[in-house]
This record gives sequence, C-alpha cells and structure tokens, in this order.
Amino acid sequence: MEMTMFFRALLLISSLSISQLQALMDNEIISHSRKNGSQVEDTENLPDPQQTIPQDINAVLREVIASVAGLKVETKYLQRDHEANTKELELQKDELDKLKQLYQVQTQEMDKVKQLHQAQIEDLINIKSRANITENQVEALKKEGEVKRVAFSASLLASGSATLGPFNTRVPLVFRHVTTNIANAYNPNTGFFTAPLRGVYHFEFYIGAHGHPSQASGAGLVKNGEHVLIAYESQVNGFGSSGKGVTLLLEPGDVVFLRQWSNTRIFDDSNRHTTFSGHLIFTM
Repeated sequence: MEMTMFFRALLLISSLSISQLQALMDNEIISHSRKNGSQVEDTENLPDPQQTIPQDINAVLREVIASVAGLKVETKYLQRDHEANTKELELQKDELDKLKQLYQVQTQEMDKVKQLHQAQIEDLINIKSRANITENQVEALKKEGEVKRVAFSASLLASGSATLGPFNTRVPLVFRHVTTNIANAYNPNTGFFTAPLRGVYHFEFYIGAHGHPSQASGAGLVKNGEHVLIAYESQVNGFGSSGKGVTLLLEPGDVVFLRQWSNTRIFDDSNRHTTFSGHLIFTM
C-alpha cells in the first residue's frame, strides 16, 4: 500500500509543468517574506527576490525534473520486475497445484495398491484354507478307500497234511494259512472274519475229504452265531469236495466263520483242498 501511494505521488509530481513548479516556489518565498516582515523595519534594503532566486529555482527544477524522470524509469523497472515476480509466483503456484494433484493421484494409486495387496493376501489365505481342506478330504478319501478294500483268502492247515474229525458236535474251523488278508478283517487265530464297515460281502468256501463208508465231509457258514448254509459231500471211496458261495449284507462288527459239521471228516495238505475266502463288493 505504501509503495502504491509513493508511485502515485511521483506520478503527480511528474505531471506538473515547469511554470507550475516555479509559481509554487514563488508563493512559498513570498509567504516566508511576509512572516518575517514584522521583524524588518526597512524592506527597501532587501534585495529583489525576482533578481536573486530565479537562477536557483531553475536549477532546483532541473534537478527535480531529472529526479522525476529517473523515478519514472525506476518505477517502470519496478513495475516490470513486479509483473515478472507476479508471473513467476503464478507459475510456481500452478506448478504447486500440479504437484498437489500428482500427489493426490499417487496417494489414490497407493490406496488402490494397498487394497489390491490386502485382497491378494485374503485370496492367498482362502486358497491355503481350501488347500488344507482339500488335503484333509484327500487324506480322508484315501483312508476310506483303504478301508473299502477288504478281501481275504485262507486254507485250513499252516503246513503238513491232516484229517480233522469226526466230532460228535459242530466245531469252529480255523484257517491257519493266510494267502490274502487286505484290511486285516480275518483273524487266523480264531477263524473269524469281522466286517470293518457296512456293506455287501461275498464269501466262498470249499471242503475236501477222502471217501468213507460212514462219514461224509461238510461245513456250515455262520453269521453272528446263526447258521446260514452248508457244503456237504458223502462218497464211499476216492477223494471228494464240496463248496458253496453266499452274498451277505453286514454291519460293522458282524462276524462270519465256518463250523465243521458233526460226524464229518475234513482233509487238507499243501495242495490247499479246504479254503475259506471273502471280499467286500460295495459299501452301503
């Protein structure tokens, strides 16, 4: 504000003509002389102002005019510098605004990257969880598949040859020589097959014996202590055999085994004439 008032004053001074400045100077001198008139008794002895001052006034006016001209030039330079500084400030302001906008854009991009990174982390966690679930399912299916593979086959004697019987009662048969026992559902110490799971099973058994005039060969299949069926063969001489097969629906823990029929003979040797086999067909 002060700089603006100074510029206005300079412009006002520069607009005055030389005659106007000289008139102002004359009025100032006359006023000064009147103030001092009461103290001077004889004004006739004073020199004529018009004769002593004009030369000095012209010199002063020339100096003032030169100063004003210099001030005008300096003012133009100052205005030019001011305009240049204003433009520079405007450019800097525009540049700062651009930087702010760029910073905002970069901030938004960083937020998007953070959100994407968080989403990727969540996806990886979900994938890992699903992978763990799938792995557990595969393991469970594997175990279940292993359990579903159930089969066994065994013959009567572990070694040598022998004829069992006759007995006056039905006696459980224990098949000692195990050929196959997948899932270990058959026990060669008791002769019992125990169902590991609910399903449909198929069983077969064959009984061999030498012929005898009064004693046949035979065995019956038992489920949970109840007789199911019998394989029976009677001949006087030679070697004979009989066999049967059956399909049963069993619950987990059901027991299936063979019993030698009373007053019968059963033979076995290394040729495995007497056998007991079974396997799971499908689960239920």
